[in-house]
Amino acid sequence: MAAIFDMDGLLLDTEPLWGVSMLKIARHYQVPGGPNFFKHTTGLRIYEVTEYWAEKFPWPGTASPRQLADEILDDIIALAKKEGAIMPGAIACLEWMRRKNIKIGLATSSPTRMMQELIDHFGLNTYFDVLTSADTALSGKPHPEVYLQCAHALIEMPWNCVAFEDSVNGMVSAKAARMKVVAVPEPARLSDPKFGLADLVIPSLEDFTEEHWQVITETS
Repeated sequence: MAAIFDMDGLLLDTEPLWGVSMLKIARHYQVPGGPNFFKHTTGLRIYEVTEYWAEKFPWPGTASPRQLADEILDDIIALAKKEGAIMPGAIACLEWMRRKNIKIGLATSSPTRMMQELIDHFGLNTYFDVLTSADTALSGKPHPEVYLQCAHALIEMPWNCVAFEDSVNGMVSAKAARMKVVAVPEPARLSDPKFGLADLVIPSLEDFTEEHWQVITETS
């Protein structure tokens, strides 16, 4: 068996920072987004986001979508190092899995550079056997490719993997890969019926127990 974790919003409290960095760069380059600016790109990878902006909200000047994406990435990495934190229960959960000799992977929609810098900055390297970013996949979440890549690298069949996710897109991605899913939504979405697809919904990684693991893996 293997456990595969999402990063932003699940292991690291960095999810809200994406909006801060994106809005900062968008305003700097005068991207003409309206009040529903961000809802159009929910779930897209950052390089897809700025390509969408270029098509739907073209800005003045000659800056390319790639340039905007790279600047957003630079900004959020710096912001995450300054203001981000490891989510409650994450270390205890990872350490328990290490003690049980469970393989551990990471499958994130964040770019490889951000993934590597933050996992290193927060001292999480030693917990993971495999780090996988969706920027090496043709399609990001909710497509299952990043989870399938991670399972393959862990040398595990997908149905023998348990994914830990905080988002609906991530949950759908793991389920489409035929994995079991533990959903850990933000408090405001804890009762969201969309998370009914998960095998377990808990308010925090602090609430995950050995009994939960046993029940989930016994039915794999």
